[in-house]
Amino acid sequence: MLVFKEVTFEVLLVGATIVIAITLRHLCRKINFPPIIGFIFLGFILNLTGTFLNILSEEILEVYEFLAQLGIIVLLFRVGLESNLKGLIRQLRPASIIWAGNIVFSGIAGFVAAYYMMNVDIIPSIFIGTAMTATSVGISISAWREAHAIKSPKGELLIDIAEMDDISAVVLMTILFSIAPLLKGGYQASLFPVLGKTAVLLCAKAVIFGIFCIVFSRYAEKPMMKFFSRMKPAPDPMLMVAGVGFIIAAIAELLGFSVAVGALFAGLLFSRDPKSVKIDASFNSLYEFFAPFFFIGIGLMIDPNSLTGAAMPGFVLLLVAIIGKLVGNGLPALYTTGWTGAVLISVSMVPRAEIAMLIMQQGRKMGDWAVPAQIFSAIVMVSIVTCLLAPLILQYLLRLWPQEAAS
Repeated sequence: MLVFKEVTFEVLLVGATIVIAITLRHLCRKINFPPIIGFIFLGFILNLTGTFLNILSEEILEVYEFLAQLGIIVLLFRVGLESNLKGLIRQLRPASIIWAGNIVFSGIAGFVAAYYMMNVDIIPSIFIGTAMTATSVGISISAWREAHAIKSPKGELLIDIAEMDDISAVVLMTILFSIAPLLKGGYQASLFPVLGKTAVLLCAKAVIFGIFCIVFSRYAEKPMMKFFSRMKPAPDPMLMVAGVGFIIAAIAELLGFSVAVGALFAGLLFSRDPKSVKIDASFNSLYEFFAPFFFIGIGLMIDPNSLTGAAMPGFVLLLVAIIGKLVGNGLPALYTTGWTGAVLISVSMVPRAEIAMLIMQQGRKMGDWAVPAQIFSAIVMVSIVTCLLAPLILQYLLRLWPQEAAS
């Protein structure tokens, strides 16, 4: 009879998860199914199996949580790395108009629906509103690429709006994590002075982190890349870049931000260097290894007992998620891109995945006072449905209204 040590079983379970995740990604891509939904289901099945067989010890869950943290870092690092700051600045005016309507309307709609229609407490309602501002445009981009429309004026505008959306959602998340404990503490009578002190401290830390990023970008990034390229035998430079990204993410965490914020800005720092973007293809292996664990971790956090009670909140929040993006993006886009562009862009912004689930995941870790189990499961449902519907609708719309690449 075989006897497994705890460490041996952890290695076996994680190894099996990696193999299944890679296979699952391949199968999902073959049938044009979003892999992240498959990863969430994998985590949920692992959760059910572990609960039924009593094999998920605290030590094993800590291993998955650590891998999920690494997944968060590579996800946000890639978001920053793929950002085009020069292109964003060039289309800042039309993009910012649409972005403002998107953030304000989606966030307010999410909060109002949760607090006034569903009678959710104020702190979870704020988390819902913040999560609703986020977008997973990567889900929609696949449809634009298949239609050869990603380089069209409307496709480039969509990318710029999505980049602003990602950055603002991470900033809102940072602010939310700072004020949520204050709201829980019942500072209603003296909330504004406490918020003022918190804001000043947060701004001071942001200045310190910003100075570090600027100094690194101007004086350290290019010499470091040259040093990496001269090393013999040459390692993969992107692995070095990713290692530096992990360090910057850790520095952000030490300053009181999250690793997500640090990873995003680390990616932005390297995005200005064409060499870094050019070798991004070599980052894919690292990305595809760690990123699934973030979504697997989401599935592990779903309480099976909460699913029944999450159905109705999930349906309400799904309607709010769709309407919020359609109206919040569509109305401002009418003035800049016309009605066809407004429809295409607003539908493309409907999916919620990485950052929305990151906000809810971090809130769930704080406890039921921040994100109850039913609300967490409801947002997972919203993520799954929006990630399935939006690409299907976009494929039809882009066939109906073909978009030509910009000259």
